[in-house]
Amino acid sequence: MNPDHPGADHQTCDVLVIGGGPAGSTVSPLLASKGHRVVMLEKAHHPRFHIGESLLPANLPLLERLGVADEVRAIGQHKPGAEFVSPHHPHTQTFEFADAWDKSMPYAYQVKRAEFDEILFRNAARKGVEVHEGCKARSVEFLPDRTVRVHAEHDDGRTSVWNAKFLVDASGRDTFLASRFKIKERNPNHNSAAVYGHFANARRNTGEAEGNITIFWFDHGWFWFIPLTGGVTSVGMVTWPYHMKTRAGRSVEQFLMDNVATCAGLAERLKDAHRVAPVEATGNFSYAAQRNHGDNYLMLGDAYTFIDPVFSSGVWLAMNGGELGAQTIDTCLRQPAQARAALRRFDRHSRHGPKAFSWFIYRVTNPIMRDFFMGPRNIFRVKEALLSTLAGDVYGGAPIGRSMLAFKTLYLLANLTQPRRAFNAWRKRRFNIRPADEAALARTP
Repeated sequence: MNPDHPGADHQTCDVLVIGGGPAGSTVSPLLASKGHRVVMLEKAHHPRFHIGESLLPANLPLLERLGVADEVRAIGQHKPGAEFVSPHHPHTQTFEFADAWDKSMPYAYQVKRAEFDEILFRNAARKGVEVHEGCKARSVEFLPDRTVRVHAEHDDGRTSVWNAKFLVDASGRDTFLASRFKIKERNPNHNSAAVYGHFANARRNTGEAEGNITIFWFDHGWFWFIPLTGGVTSVGMVTWPYHMKTRAGRSVEQFLMDNVATCAGLAERLKDAHRVAPVEATGNFSYAAQRNHGDNYLMLGDAYTFIDPVFSSGVWLAMNGGELGAQTIDTCLRQPAQARAALRRFDRHSRHGPKAFSWFIYRVTNPIMRDFFMGPRNIFRVKEALLSTLAGDVYGGAPIGRSMLAFKTLYLLANLTQPRRAFNAWRKRRFNIRPADEAALARTP
């Protein structure tokens, strides 16, 4: 019993993981397999709803390594590619993952996150992780002996205290550590919000393309259309905060459907559909912590940073970070002399993934970039490199560096040859990413 917290259950472990989503449920079993005593706290009870339902092909080998590939395949909607629809082009454009640089990752899955996350969480328990659902971390102390003490509250009113050698923050948008350290910052280069829901009887593509995610651009951002199993389709709008300010008393469902009506292609696909889950909204998607680690803690996935879901990178970045995080923590605990180098490697890796996607995310609503997506060419193998990025192959698996440099050079040249268009796009983006309280005072350009 901890004398400072009478009545609280006091325990010790090697690694305490806060959050039982994809990041936490990846790092935990991998650490347990290395012989560490791991405890994972999840504030909710699985299954629980979550967005981020579109996986990337690069995720699949990691699912194999975790031992859950067959379970995910059983609940997943086959996803061979991604379709883009622009109101300014007469055609749609589909990218097939099989055409990427690395031909060994030709598909992914769309998944209901309630099912997917539960598979990962239960797998962690089977692999020896001590899991606690309905248990919310409330506070943290970093002690002089270089251990970490976390105070948690169970939803039945019990309190627990854990002392750990190492702490993993996989708390997602709760940003447990970043919020307490006061190092969470709005991303100055991006700013978006989302409104989303699940629908039945939406019209999908036919044949092999049925499971493709579709991205619809519209005047105030973009929509996702994600086919799931059981006839359910996830539909969401990602838009600028200034546009969210125009809701003017409407329910979030009405606001979503009013905007869907302005996007002809999506409206046609939903004309016979009906909602099967509440429409929800989330605030600013775009933030980052000033750092992602310390001597005895790591931040994974959304607990560290998130930009925008347009390329479905969130789950992959979280799980990939969890795998490297397990290697890093194992080194820190077993080989303290190598800890600093391991943490530096983790830091570089954690920053690289979001950076690789963010270059596109910051420009995806730019009309010149939209032209590139809607009319891709494979000069210098740039289309294959772009597909590799869309597939999540951004950590050196495929040698796409030169081709991506060529792509960025071509994009720069296109901006230089269309200066007025480029300037207008830059000016509009500057307006779009302003904080909502400022943007609300101005008119949309």
